[in-house]
Amino acid sequence: MNSDKTTEHAAVGRLGTFAGVFTPSILTILGIILFLRLGYVVGAAGLGRALVIIALANLISVLTSISLSAVATNLTVRGGGDYYLISRTLGLEFGGSIGLVLFMAQSVSVAFYCIGFAEAVAAFFPQASPVTVQMIAAGAVAFLFIFAWLGADWAARFQFVVMGLLIAALVSFYIGGVRNWDSALLAANWATPENGVPFWVLFAIFFPAVTGFTQGVSMSGDLVDAGKSIPLGTFFAVGLSIVVYLTVAVLFAAALPNAALSTDYGAMKKISAVGFFIDAGVIAATLSSAMASFMGAPRILQSLAADRIFSVLTPFAVVSGPTGNPRRGILLTAAIAFATIALGQLNLIAGVVSMFFLISYGLLNYATYFEARTNSPSFRPRFKWFSPKLSLIGFLVCLGAMLAIDPRSGAAAIGLLFAVYHYLKRSDVPARWSDSSRSHHLQQVRQHLLAAAEDPEHARDWRPQLLVFTQESDRRPPLLTFAGWIEGGSGFTEAVQIVDGEGPAARKTRESAHRKLVEAIAQGRHAMFPLTVSATDYVQTVSVLLQSAGIGPLRPNTVVVNWMGDSAKAISGIGAYTYVQNLRLIFRLGKNLVILRQDAESWDRLEAAPRKGRRIDIWWQGDATGRLMLLLAHLMTRSESWENSTLRVLTRGDGSRIETEKENLKKRLEQIRIEAEAAIVADFEADTIVQQSSDAAFVFLPMKFESNRILDPSGKSFERSLPRLPVSAVVMAAEDIDLDAAPEEGLAAQVALATDDLDAALKKARDAEKAAAEKKAALEALNDRLEKLENEGVSGAVPLEEREALKADLKDAESGAEKAFRRAVKAKVKADDAAKTVDALKPGTTTETYPPKKS
Repeated sequence: MNSDKTTEHAAVGRLGTFAGVFTPSILTILGIILFLRLGYVVGAAGLGRALVIIALANLISVLTSISLSAVATNLTVRGGGDYYLISRTLGLEFGGSIGLVLFMAQSVSVAFYCIGFAEAVAAFFPQASPVTVQMIAAGAVAFLFIFAWLGADWAARFQFVVMGLLIAALVSFYIGGVRNWDSALLAANWATPENGVPFWVLFAIFFPAVTGFTQGVSMSGDLVDAGKSIPLGTFFAVGLSIVVYLTVAVLFAAALPNAALSTDYGAMKKISAVGFFIDAGVIAATLSSAMASFMGAPRILQSLAADRIFSVLTPFAVVSGPTGNPRRGILLTAAIAFATIALGQLNLIAGVVSMFFLISYGLLNYATYFEARTNSPSFRPRFKWFSPKLSLIGFLVCLGAMLAIDPRSGAAAIGLLFAVYHYLKRSDVPARWSDSSRSHHLQQVRQHLLAAAEDPEHARDWRPQLLVFTQESDRRPPLLTFAGWIEGGSGFTEAVQIVDGEGPAARKTRESAHRKLVEAIAQGRHAMFPLTVSATDYVQTVSVLLQSAGIGPLRPNTVVVNWMGDSAKAISGIGAYTYVQNLRLIFRLGKNLVILRQDAESWDRLEAAPRKGRRIDIWWQGDATGRLMLLLAHLMTRSESWENSTLRVLTRGDGSRIETEKENLKKRLEQIRIEAEAAIVADFEADTIVQQSSDAAFVFLPMKFESNRILDPSGKSFERSLPRLPVSAVVMAAEDIDLDAAPEEGLAAQVALATDDLDAALKKARDAEKAAAEKKAALEALNDRLEKLENEGVSGAVPLEEREALKADLKDAESGAEKAFRRAVKAKVKADDAAKTVDALKPGTTTETYPPKKS
């Protein structure tokens, strides 16, 4: 029986935290750098700088582990590790590109570690040639292939053997390091040697030592409880590795001088109590790292193939056995490893491979920050020691490390990543899962709407916010297309359909009508939103919609409908009288009116006409409607259908002053920065309109209401002109749009002036109150003095003239104090009035009144 099967994800695994996460992570972290390069880093940098290098490198692993734990405990992690977490957060473009490069990086890493193993074994044979090294490496790949083929359980058993050898090697080293401890040597080795190796060069040498902490994530599909095991196993592995690297570095510095450490890669063997265990540790470290990559790469490929992002990879979605072992991916991983060993040029790609891992860590941090910043209610990680700021710092540290280690390799890795990203962006691959992009957009919408609502409106900010009433399906496509033209990619459009009825039956009708409306929008590729409502009172529903549609500052300002002639009904079941009444209601509610007039014949002619050389005519009367028509016509030229067309503005003029009127119109058009031709006509009669615009591609005409009729600019029925014109739009503005508004004009300027007046009034009130207080104090002083003089006068010590002079001064002081008090009261009233003016111009602001509130 064939045990192969295709699944969307690998089958539920059987591994726990220790075997599935901790073991592959710690074995990859405690790799060849620990045994053959850490002593060199300590000797070349000095213990002080070496500890800084270890701390900085592990800072990346700790920050990424925090992000990893947050994302892993916020969703059920399936197969694919880093790829799964990034793709389910940042989307298939980032996920697909990082998944592909991570698979390649881990596949090449198998060969990289196996060649490291081969070089360690070949050291026992002095006469070994490069071909011998390649053969040993190929044998190691074949040996590890057997465990990978048997499945994660067998690989875990092999890793336990490797774990035993690593423990024995470390114990042997620790014993030897304690025996050789020399405190004086430790102090001497603290400083950086003269002519030492640059810091970032040593950092680049050491950094690969901490790049294995996500190996457990690659096994996520084989874990019993990935959400629990990934953070727990990862933190234990990272924490233990930090302790090991720091203590080993200190023991190196206390056992051998820097000169010996920096010149002998085998220093660990010299210090160790039993040197054989160090050789075994080197072999075990390389094989364990290779095994972890051998297990991780196929699972990334299987998850990538199951998501069907790259059709060529679909066969690799097949898994085998009850644990879902991706054997086809194992075969491809082995093939890439053998091919890489055959090339024998690992140094050329080792830097780029390291960059891929750094990119994955950086993207994992950014994905977590991205998810948290959406403020989505669904972001509820069980891991509580998480902060978005830490994830952002982790992303920036990874980026900085890439640039510091090797800018060229980093640029090459990023270039390849974004090449795949843009390929996926343009290939329209359907997403088979929900990522955080929509939550991010919704959060941005919220923030931007609140920010826009705080700023005062200005004429320069006007955009067409359209409400399009689409009732009859056969007339819907031209109306939606026209709405897209005049929206010009600058506003929002909501296509509305009102269905007659209420209750369960009406609900089904509404759902069916809504599906058809959505299909019409999708078929035309229109950037608009559908809205279908059911109601029994059409007129009342229109009124409610006009008043309630939109949110915050995004409210409809223009309504677009179909023209209704004598024999045609634009709205099913609505007669001509009700149609006009609805239009008048729309206008009274302050919405601009745009009515599209077209029939099947005129629309077909328009679509068949060449796009180059089209002309749009605007019949201009110099009023608000004319300005609205001119702006809508200009916005039409932004669409692909009208980008090569010209605008022509026609206005009425005196025959004796045609050239003057034409020049004035040209200057006006230049002033409002809309490129258009100017034309002068004798009148706006129907025959003149038809004569001038019958060869145009599109025509804008102003309209007005009279009783229950819609009239043309000459005050007569449109039926005299519209049937003889090409596709046309009849327009009536309910608001005046300033096409040449200066930034200093508008509500913001009024508020600023009113605020200036308020500040001046407050200052004047304070000065007046201060002056009144001074007058009052002077008056009280005179009173006191006069009482004193009068008391002295009883005994005849003060002359009469002095007493009379003081009384006159007192009277003047009383008059001055009273006037100062009245001025202070008037200043207070003016300050309060100025504050009310500011509040009226910008409701919701908190202005200072007089007297100011005491804190």
